[in-house]
Amino acid sequence: MKKLLFLSLFSAGILMQSCDKKDVTTSKDYKDATLSIEERVEALLPKLSIEEKVAQMRVFHANIGAKPDENGKLKLSKKVIKKLELGIAGIKNPGEHIDAVAAAKLNNELQKYIIEHNRWGIPALFVTESYNGVDAEGCTKFGRPIASAASFNPDLVRRQWDVVGREARLRGMHMCHSPEADIVRDPRFGRMSEAFGEDTYLTTQMVTSAIKGVQGNYEGLGKGTHIGAVAKHFAGYGQVLGGSNFAAIEISERTLIDEVYPPFEAAVKEAKTLGIMASHGDLNGVASHGNPELLTGVLRDQWGFEGYVVSDSNDIARLFYFMNVAESPEAAAQMGLEAGIDIDLYAEDSYAYLPEMVKKNPELEKLIDRSVRRVLRTKFILGLFDNPYINIEDVKAGVRAASSFELAKESDLESIILLKNEENTLPLSKEKAIKVALLGPLLKENTQAMFESIAGNNVKFLAEKGFNLTNERGGAPELLPRDPKAINKLVKTARSADAVVLFLGGDKFTSKEAYFNNSTLGDRATIDPVGPQDELVEKIKALGKPVIVVLKHRRTLSINTIAEQADAILDTWDLSEFGDESTAKIIFGEVSPSGKLPVTVPRTIGQLPYHYSMKEINYKKEYLFLGKGPLFPFGHGLSYGNFEYSNLKVSNAEITPDTELKVTVTVTNKGNVKAKEVVQMYIKDEIGSVTRPDKELKGFEKIELAAGESKTVTFTITPKMLEFTGIAMKKVLEAGDYTVKVGTSSKEYIETTFKLKK
Repeated sequence: MKKLLFLSLFSAGILMQSCDKKDVTTSKDYKDATLSIEERVEALLPKLSIEEKVAQMRVFHANIGAKPDENGKLKLSKKVIKKLELGIAGIKNPGEHIDAVAAAKLNNELQKYIIEHNRWGIPALFVTESYNGVDAEGCTKFGRPIASAASFNPDLVRRQWDVVGREARLRGMHMCHSPEADIVRDPRFGRMSEAFGEDTYLTTQMVTSAIKGVQGNYEGLGKGTHIGAVAKHFAGYGQVLGGSNFAAIEISERTLIDEVYPPFEAAVKEAKTLGIMASHGDLNGVASHGNPELLTGVLRDQWGFEGYVVSDSNDIARLFYFMNVAESPEAAAQMGLEAGIDIDLYAEDSYAYLPEMVKKNPELEKLIDRSVRRVLRTKFILGLFDNPYINIEDVKAGVRAASSFELAKESDLESIILLKNEENTLPLSKEKAIKVALLGPLLKENTQAMFESIAGNNVKFLAEKGFNLTNERGGAPELLPRDPKAINKLVKTARSADAVVLFLGGDKFTSKEAYFNNSTLGDRATIDPVGPQDELVEKIKALGKPVIVVLKHRRTLSINTIAEQADAILDTWDLSEFGDESTAKIIFGEVSPSGKLPVTVPRTIGQLPYHYSMKEINYKKEYLFLGKGPLFPFGHGLSYGNFEYSNLKVSNAEITPDTELKVTVTVTNKGNVKAKEVVQMYIKDEIGSVTRPDKELKGFEKIELAAGESKTVTFTITPKMLEFTGIAMKKVLEAGDYTVKVGTSSKEYIETTFKLKK
């Protein structure tokens, strides 16, 4: 019989470690704030019954019956009341559909009820997510993570997530199932925009900045000003086969160690994330939620993670009924427990069975205790036993503050990417009396008003959306048939304008999460723009007007026709609620664009998998009947400035395992306007004992230069940057030749060399 209930040798080792923990005298009062967190945890844990312990390992969603009534007062369903009798680890998204003040009041009521209705007064964790800021009504809406990555500005990302942490805590939240530390390299995947792009180094910088921000540099947790982060999805989730959610994940061990793990490792070691979420999928045949080598061996034994691991939605139970690696729901629960999953998200058919399972196998309680310690520790770190409620007076001033709006706009301005600008089509002049047509399916109702607020009185606007891309049905949207009348109307409007701004790309219906049920889809089998968008840009271009495309999207698109026909292209991904205002500022020259591509833009889906840091041998041959290379390379982004790179130098021709090198380069703005530039440093290992990447990003710095100004930018090359996993699957530092490339993108740079000597 396969997968019989048993304790693996690996888990037995963990079990022995748990047994070795010294008992702390239970006479100590866990409510005593003068005790250490460990002492308080050990004082409380022995008091709990097995049922109460398991309750501290479960999270349910507020939509099952923890909601406001018609007067805004807390209303609990019988199901929720029953669940809360024993306490609970946490509740997902309470108050998500009401404004911040109402949510804070509701969550205070909910927390008070929970504390007063379990024997030991244990508070609950209220959990949210963050893709455009806090995923709740009445919070500042920032751009999505992949747009933030385009800023190449970690400090800006940290400040943005600092606001997220503050706004979430003010509405009564404590943890955030964000940010994503996944490396996303397949644009078919509907969740692409939730991550920070294709590159390991860039993602690592962004993830650590986001976690430090949302957690208030860790210090904000106990102060009650910020929330804890849950980095996800560990590991490899962004690289599902075929870009299809829930599909298998096949990643070589070397790629895992060198490219997939580093953002998670930094999240643990550098940013001190409070939580980790396991991956939906398997990893090279081993289901992640039942993988002790991953969730305990790598995460805890190698990296020293002390927080809790939470399942993704229902995924422990799915070890049985979806992954087919467990014989029964009870076996699935034991697999998850042994692997190191501390909290079961949503399921009624998994950890709910643990109290009965302990009766048959008492040894399981030691593993349960291990998980409950981690959950209770988190609650003590967050100060919930001592200060569980929100001061309502602080909420209104702290949420959607003017400073937060300005930060959202700043982030937008630094994230917008100028992909193309033929014959300096942009910026448009505010001084001339011109008529500009704002057209296309991604046009919003308030776009014209935002453009008018920036352009002034000389510029007149015509606005016409024309058509939608889909029927906008939430579960499985369908493409709409071509509407020739709508297209002709857009062309007619464009004919009367002096310049045309086309809003094209995709929206939340053409790229989204594909949920477990078969009626909810979000991934795509192609990456071309959907609908008659290519036809529209061709017909507008034929009018002989300047054509500016504002590309809005949540996945990389192979925009061949747009790239060929448009005079200028601004790639905006998915910006904040002020995104169109920021776009207008760039179009009319108030600010020079400074965003850079956090992904490679392929010409066709047939080039996938395709990212800039592939092995050098991947670039040996091109395809028949296709242009050479990508449509746009990683790191690409133009400017209204004109940056020249010169005087690239290394401080020494050689580096050793005990020394560092300084790399300096002079950057000069030869243009006529002040502008920002992302100076990027790539390193290429010329010869390795295993095949090596064509190049790897190892440093970047965003600088601002006035017209005619020069600046010397300095990078440090450390031996650790040159390490990789060798033939024996151990980290090695190999002597030999290296090339350092510094420039404006992964394709445009100047270079020099150095040697590693051992």
